[in-house]
Amino acid sequence: MNDTVPFGWLILLAAGGALLAVLSSRVVARVRVPAPALFLIAAAVAAHFAPTLHSIPHRTVERLVTIALIVILFDGGMHIGWRRLRGAAGVVLTVGVLGTFMTAAAIGALAHALFGLEWWVALLVGTAIAPTDPAVVFSVLGQREVVGRSGTVLEGESGANDPVGIALMTALLGAGAVDAGALGGVAGEFLLQMAVGGAVGIAGGQLLLLSMRRLPLPNEGLYPLRVLAAGLAIYGIAAVAHGSGFLAVFCAGILIGNERAPYKREIERFHSALASLGEIVAFVVLGCTVDLGDIAATSVWVPGLVLGVLLAVIVRPLVVGVCLLPFDLARNERAFVLWAGLKGAVPILLGSFLLTANVPERQRLYGIVVVVVVFSVLVQGGTVPLVARLLRVPMRLVEPEPWSLGVRLRGEPRGVHHFTIEPESPADGCTIRDLLDLSDEVWVSFAIRRQELLQVTGDTRLEAGDKVLVLAPPELRPHLDLAVTGAGA
Repeated sequence: MNDTVPFGWLILLAAGGALLAVLSSRVVARVRVPAPALFLIAAAVAAHFAPTLHSIPHRTVERLVTIALIVILFDGGMHIGWRRLRGAAGVVLTVGVLGTFMTAAAIGALAHALFGLEWWVALLVGTAIAPTDPAVVFSVLGQREVVGRSGTVLEGESGANDPVGIALMTALLGAGAVDAGALGGVAGEFLLQMAVGGAVGIAGGQLLLLSMRRLPLPNEGLYPLRVLAAGLAIYGIAAVAHGSGFLAVFCAGILIGNERAPYKREIERFHSALASLGEIVAFVVLGCTVDLGDIAATSVWVPGLVLGVLLAVIVRPLVVGVCLLPFDLARNERAFVLWAGLKGAVPILLGSFLLTANVPERQRLYGIVVVVVVFSVLVQGGTVPLVARLLRVPMRLVEPEPWSLGVRLRGEPRGVHHFTIEPESPADGCTIRDLLDLSDEVWVSFAIRRQELLQVTGDTRLEAGDKVLVLAPPELRPHLDLAVTGAGA
């Protein structure tokens, strides 16, 4: 027990750091700087003054960030859900897959032409900074949520291009060169990882949903843990089978996102909190790998800044703009998607892969990737709220709801439908009697306005932002969607 006091100091410092990270959300809400940027910069500064923090092995960093990304992607998939993704699946796949390839190739060509990097090395840099991170976007927006397809596109794009970028980086590092034979091997390895990862994710998601519904557990606290263990298992199975584990967990999360299951709300809250913790861990440990001395070198920050600017104002608008041409997006939503594709943890993780590989000037290349990410988060991220306001992209305020009202049932409730009244929807301004005069079997049980319960009568007039809980047979759902949201009109 001689190490009790030193261990206590370690726990105290770790807990203090965690509390500061959590409370930093108050600072972020005021300065509009994404929380991930604060974690990354603070960790890099701490490592500069405490060089022992640089001693964390790169393999350990990669494994910690990998676990964090598993949790983040799984939670992201659940947040999107198939019902929400279905209407934007085509654009998400096009931008997330084709857009990632085109961005990596464009940045690789610029790095080769402007800074004389060999083609293979240039493509590694382009692949590292191609994926986006919507968590950074919505961290900038704070308590505001993007309404419409642009928010779905940004979230879905990053969920799709993170596995694509990681698989492409792995294949390129394995090839070790750029020639016809190597490119064929890269294509084969990439397709294998995507196919296996997608198949494992879909099968694993279906089995997980079945177990959530059919296999009861003795304690409600075990339900979120079962889902977490299953998500990790899905990643492991896909990785062992030479597939993309990240794609697998993202697909599994999407499949269970909108589905009903016992203790689903508790499961979602648990994984949302875990994803927030994973984001903090990822940026902190990645920040500890950043050497400020290397970043300050002209051969690092100049190429990083140039590539960051070109990526933001030329490459992404052109590449993603071309990918969006076949799809029907409003002009303001299209412009917002082009600007709000921010970089985050995955590009830095991919850059860290170079540190453990046999790549020339790997420390310099890693620094360039970090500069691009910091530029994207601070400059692009800092202007996202302004751009959204100028483009009139609709957003709604998402306020915390610390109090809940409900009942526990042993069996699954049948015919419960939850709606949020949107501005200018058929329900906005209508009375409950006029709107839901569909059947005697339709009943409005709850209506909430500005965090207050309404006394529901037939003359109650609904307003935008109201939350309504409707009891009706499941077969009436299409009619309810038409009457409340206008879907299908």
